[in-house]
This record gives sequence, structure tokens and C-alpha cells, in this order.
Amino acid sequence: MRQIGFQNPIEPRKTALSEVEDWYQHLLAEKKEQPYQPIKRNNFGQYNMAVNYLTSVLEEARAINKVAVFNIDHMAQIQFKGKDAETLLDKVLPTDIASMKTGQCKYSLLLTDQGTVLDDMIIMRFSQDMFVLVINAGHDITDRNLNIISDADYILKYNVPDVEVEVQDISDQLVKIDIQGPLSYKLLASHFGKQVLKNRNKPEKNMKFFTFNEFEHQGHRYIISRTGYTNRWGWELYVPIEVAESEFKEIVKKALDLGGLLVGLGGRDENRISAGNFGLPLNGNEYDKDHTPVNCPLFNAAIDMNKIGFIGKNALEKEIKSGSDKRMVLLISEGIAVGRGIYLNETRIGTVTSSINSPNVSMEKREYIGSNRKNVQGEDGIAAIGLGWISPNPFEVDAEGKDILEIDGNPIRIRVEFFREKNGEKVGNPLLGYISADGVNPATAPRPLKHIENL
Repeated sequence: MRQIGFQNPIEPRKTALSEVEDWYQHLLAEKKEQPYQPIKRNNFGQYNMAVNYLTSVLEEARAINKVAVFNIDHMAQIQFKGKDAETLLDKVLPTDIASMKTGQCKYSLLLTDQGTVLDDMIIMRFSQDMFVLVINAGHDITDRNLNIISDADYILKYNVPDVEVEVQDISDQLVKIDIQGPLSYKLLASHFGKQVLKNRNKPEKNMKFFTFNEFEHQGHRYIISRTGYTNRWGWELYVPIEVAESEFKEIVKKALDLGGLLVGLGGRDENRISAGNFGLPLNGNEYDKDHTPVNCPLFNAAIDMNKIGFIGKNALEKEIKSGSDKRMVLLISEGIAVGRGIYLNETRIGTVTSSINSPNVSMEKREYIGSNRKNVQGEDGIAAIGLGWISPNPFEVDAEGKDILEIDGNPIRIRVEFFREKNGEKVGNPLLGYISADGVNPATAPRPLKHIENL
């Protein structure tokens, strides 16, 4: 069988927009009247990605409150086509592929037989026999010597002879640019026209959440989806490679005019944690080969336990029946706590899997920490936000077994301490913080577009 995944690269790859990012860095230097500095980059999924630009991570994290643009070209798009494409995907993935309609998106996970997570993805259905999977950076690589297998090759392991399905990595044809925030509607409507943001079946209405459109613009075919990349209002744009650089420049310039910014890895990490009551898990941090997604906030969105079968189902059923009470929770702390143990009343209950400083935590939520740090207090203070796995469950549950997250309209907040650890023992002084049942900022992604279309 033909291998779909690429060989592991010797050097980190560059996105199609790397050189244009340098154009942006020069533009920022001019606008801010500051000296040009090379972009700080890190290896992310075997791509050399910008951590932040001339603006700081905190400045870029704030951009989501107006409009934020993201170079997401490191994510891959894998096309499954053929009369048996639906059957194969439905056999492997835990979401109900067969019920998907043309123009619909679904969020799903790629699981091992043990129910642990290899990757998370967005699935788009283009026709009866064609789907595109949007997967994370680095999950397009297959290297047997390193025991790495791409998502596409993993799925094809479960194929059988005489099944009609063609699999193709089409990432070299498209460049993914995400535009998020309340002014994203204004930016895209001014650039492409409002019609591209309308319901494909009812053009008089706006796009629904978790749908996508295809449209022509100046002789080229584009795709635009609305899946809540940052859990805020916004879109994910798939631009033809031939015009990607020019389109990126125009979009970024429009964002700057609206008070927005191009956002690197740091701001993106803050944005995915700071939206909604529970934030968004990241593959490789919250999702990994050691944790199943049971009791994860997006479990029901990604997994249909009523399906007859899928890879990993038996393991998930076994864990659910065992009464597992682990939880993925959102944390607010006085400082970055990634990797630290989470302690409730001197008892270790979990580990922080993600943590980053955030300028988007309200003063009231920062004050609740009880920190003496000057940078946490005050109108323009910051706190760290993060995610972590904990067990046992510290929340009380109702008669249906659901966590009680508020009482009389007041969110539940559980004070904890975060300790460094060595050889299983606490080290040094703890960071103060709490488990937050009401998150940082509201998740606006599913809300009707009428709230932003006239901004």
C-alpha cells in the first residue's frame, strides 16, 4: 500500500507564508517606529513557527478581542475520496460520519485501541464520496524508524482489499489562514463580500456553526469554515497556494486597520485556553497517548458512544463503566504553572498540562487568587491560565451525576496550590490559584452572527 505520510524532515519545514511573515515584521517595525528584529521561532510539529512577532505575546493575545489573524499553514488537509470513503472513516473514527451532510463539519479524535488520543481533527464533507480531514502539524509524517505514523496511514491500516477509496494529502494546494474575533465578519465581508458568509442552503441567512462554504474569488476556488478555532466568533480560510501570499498581505493589512494583529504560537495558546468555561485541549498537551478523553469537555462533541463500533470504543466503555472521575479543568494562577503538581488541601490531585500568562483575565478573577504579586493586581494586571488533568473530581455532582459548576448564579471556584516536584515530593513554595468553573472569557463561536455582522 502506498505511504501517504512524509518522511520525517531533517530540518523543520517552512510554511508557505514564512517570507510574508517577515514582510509583516518589517511593516510592524515601521508602524511602531521600532527597529526591525528577526521573528522568534520554535519548532512546532516539524515546522519553524513564529512564537510572536514584534508585538509581545500578551499584545497578540489581546487581539482576539477585536480581530486576530493566524498563519495555520502548518496544519494539513487530507482528502478521502471514493465510494467507500465514508465506510472507512466511519469504521475508524468515533464520530458519526454517515450522518454528515454536504457542507457540514465535525470535530473528532483519532484513537488508539486503548482509547488514548493520537490526534484531534476537523472533518468536512464535500460530497457523498469526498471528505477532507484537517489535522494537526506533524501528523502528516510517517517514519517507521522513529515509530511515527501519519493520521492517513494509521486510518488506512484498517482498510481492506477491494475497498474503493483514494487518499491524498492536498496541503500543498491550500494555505490555511484563520481570522477570529468580533471584527472577523467585517474583515471578511469587506474583502470577499457578505455572500461567502451566508448559509449555503439558505442564502438569506448566515452560516451555521460547524459548516463550511466553497466560493470563487478572482478565478480561484476557496473554502471557508466556521468551526471556532479559538472558541470565538471567526472563520478558517483555505486559500489557493497561487494567491496565498497576496491574500495574506491584504487580510493582515485589513486586520491592522481594524486594530487587530497577526498572532503567533504564544497568543494562539492563550486564545485556545481563555475561551469558554473549559478552554480547548491541545493535542500533545491535554490529548496524548497516556490519557483517554473520558470526561474531557469536548468528549460528547468528538465521540458518539452510540455507534456500533470504532477504534478505541471498547477501552472507553470499560473506563466509563469503571466510574472514572478524572476531569480536565481550567486553572487560574498567579504565575505559569506548567508541569507542576496540583494540590487540594495538601493532597495531590493532578498535573498542569498547559499554562501561559494572559492579559484577558478580569480583575475580579485575578483578585480571587489572593496573590500578593503586584503584576497580578490592578487594572492592567495579568494572571496565568492553564489546563490540567485531575482526580478525584473535586466538584460536587447533582442527581444526574453532572458536576455542579455554579450555585445561585455564582461559579464554583476551588482553591488549589501548584508545587514543583522532585522524586514525587513537593519542592519550594507553591503558586496560588484555583480551579475555575466559569473560565476566562465567554465562548462566542456558536453564537448567532447577528451579534457581529453590523459591527
